[in-house]
Amino acid sequence: MSETVYTMQDYKSGQPRWCPGCGDHAFLNSLHKAMAELGVAPHNIAVISGIGCSSRLPYYVNTYGFHTIHGRAAAIATGAKVANPELTIWQISGDGDGLAIGGNHFIHAIRRNIDLNMIMLNNRIYGLTKGQYSPTSARGFVSKSSPYGTVEDPFRPAELTFGARGRFFARCVAVDAAATVEVLKKAAHHKGASVVEVLQNCVIFNDGTHASVATKEGRAKNAIYLEHGKPMLFGENKEFGLMQEGFGLKVVKLGENGVTEKDILVHDAHCQDNTLQLKLALMEGPDFPIALGVIRDIEAPTYNDAIDEQIEEVKSKKKYHNFQELLMTNDTWEVK
Repeated sequence: MSETVYTMQDYKSGQPRWCPGCGDHAFLNSLHKAMAELGVAPHNIAVISGIGCSSRLPYYVNTYGFHTIHGRAAAIATGAKVANPELTIWQISGDGDGLAIGGNHFIHAIRRNIDLNMIMLNNRIYGLTKGQYSPTSARGFVSKSSPYGTVEDPFRPAELTFGARGRFFARCVAVDAAATVEVLKKAAHHKGASVVEVLQNCVIFNDGTHASVATKEGRAKNAIYLEHGKPMLFGENKEFGLMQEGFGLKVVKLGENGVTEKDILVHDAHCQDNTLQLKLALMEGPDFPIALGVIRDIEAPTYNDAIDEQIEEVKSKKKYHNFQELLMTNDTWEVK
């Protein structure tokens, strides 16, 4: 953390080239604000992306940036973090870039627990290549590459993250600025692989894909903001809550059938057992609210720290510490 006080302007660069109304604009603004509030100097940050609409983002931040090739953002970010552990790295991917060609890199970066801030901008469509269905598009979705509807079930980013033994997963809505900033800050403070799914709209090829939570009023009715240590209440007047029913969850209304706030589940983002956290992450409307905020946040050793420790341990046991000493470890001859 730098002692210098930074503003959003310190992290801005260039003129964003996205369609008017694209969710990327709102997210970029929140990222600039989160960076300013975190206070990490621009020269200590790298923003690394793959290919896609969202992957143009490194051009619009006044930090180090790397616009890599399709699906390889996590691989490049991994190398950068291992080579320079002091860097704060934001990896930006879309649902196509990150979960299709980049799916393998995505799950293994999470499994290894590399200290990256992995942002998944999910608009359920390939926007840059003009409207093909993506790995998160719903079954039956009609697009240019599925004119009669897809016959596939989609990936759910939360499910992949948890399946890869993810230690941090959060979700926000791109146009929900204050909540997005808070989620990004918590992701940055987490030591290890932080995955943030950002629900965003594509006004050209998939308009309204997250319509139920796109407005403040919609989120009040259809979303639940999870906070560690607080009861899971939602609704315009916090009149609804979540309770456990068997191995699942159920929505209840306070005051009905004797239900009080004491009966409502309390969110534990730090629980090692991810069973309940996964159920929360996979909730969908209309029967359940969509979970927003930090859903899982636990500590575990990071890959990059382990590599550094291993190198130091091996070095301490070796007779040589540089190439010249290595040459002198075996028999030598002097030719005259």
